[in-house]
Amino acid sequence: MDSYFDLVILSNGPGEITTWVLPIVKQIRSLSTINQENLRISLILSPCPHATGNEVNIARKLPEINRVLGAENFFSFLLWGKTIDNWEWYQRGLVLFLGGDQFFTVVIAKRLGFLSLVYAEWDARWYRYIDYFALMQQSILDKIPSYFHGKCYLVGDLMADITSNNLQNIGSNGTIKIGLLPGSKSAKLTQGVPFLMAIASYIYKYNNNVEFIIPVAPTITPEILASYGKKENNNLIEQLGHITGELITINKQLYLQTSDGIKIKLISKFPCYEEITKCQLCLTTVGANTAQLGSLTMPMIVLIPTYQLTAMKSWDGILGLLANLPIIGDYFAKLINWIVIQYTVKNKKLYAWPNIWAKKEIVPELIGHLKVEEVGNLVLDLLNNEDKLKQIKSDLQKLRGSAGASEKISQIVANVINNK
Repeated sequence: MDSYFDLVILSNGPGEITTWVLPIVKQIRSLSTINQENLRISLILSPCPHATGNEVNIARKLPEINRVLGAENFFSFLLWGKTIDNWEWYQRGLVLFLGGDQFFTVVIAKRLGFLSLVYAEWDARWYRYIDYFALMQQSILDKIPSYFHGKCYLVGDLMADITSNNLQNIGSNGTIKIGLLPGSKSAKLTQGVPFLMAIASYIYKYNNNVEFIIPVAPTITPEILASYGKKENNNLIEQLGHITGELITINKQLYLQTSDGIKIKLISKFPCYEEITKCQLCLTTVGANTAQLGSLTMPMIVLIPTYQLTAMKSWDGILGLLANLPIIGDYFAKLINWIVIQYTVKNKKLYAWPNIWAKKEIVPELIGHLKVEEVGNLVLDLLNNEDKLKQIKSDLQKLRGSAGASEKISQIVANVINNK
């Protein structure tokens, strides 16, 4: 039998590469039960809306990976099986899904004649066609017909391996760190940047032992972020606390300095999980940020300010199309957002991903014409009541799986390679 083996890893975004792919390939390469000289690891990246364009360069610097196919060449490979460098393949192999669309795993494994293994964080799909599943938690297994349970393994949470080493959030000097996540789209930044600056200033008045950070979204630059803190660019500043901001550099580190002197550290590295997990609390807009923070079991307050209904045009699907129509789009935006607010208040609709997962509010969601003092006082209350923060963190941890997933997934891979 051919002893050479291809491990093909499917992934997409920078977060998945850093937190899923990297620990698993390191673990696989450390296993003495695998003939490492005969194992070739290929990483294939599919398109991702959060991509920075630097994913290929990041992956190529990982010594554990032999070759990388960028997202720009993905569909050529998916449809016709062609790679830009005309890759050849061994007779035996395994396609390992670590981000993207699980359907790609089915197609590529079938094309190459390889077995397939999917890491399922929330849902396992295509279980009739996938050979093995590595599941984050029991609730995923419960949704799979019992006939297919033989191909499923409970492995735990890959993100838990990151957070397990960051349980103590308070700095060595006793400083409290708060993360501010205003979003990445213009509609959110217009309100998020000035509002969060004003909240930071309010908090600092009552607790000057606090540091603030903003993880800059990979799709924008610090300069773009800072532009939303200038009066000439943003007429909402007058309604959101009258605090402006400017970009400054201290010892090669960028800060957004507020008009009353508060320095907010800007983190351009993405993903920056290490920085985020040092925070005690994060303030964030609604969206993918809440899923990321939830996976890190980071206590958060989710803010949905509605000071400019026409600015909130970031809805998905037909609502987003209507809100962004020329000329009449603003009217649709106002109407859609007014209806959404009324519906939310009446039906207690949840928007933060951790709350959706839990089917109840475990992290605070605030929507409407929010006041700086209202949010600031809630933050101060949480900081002064450590038990409340611990409860939020505990509730978030219950949504996730246990640690040790990278070891268990690597062992499944080793068993497949060794025909066990």
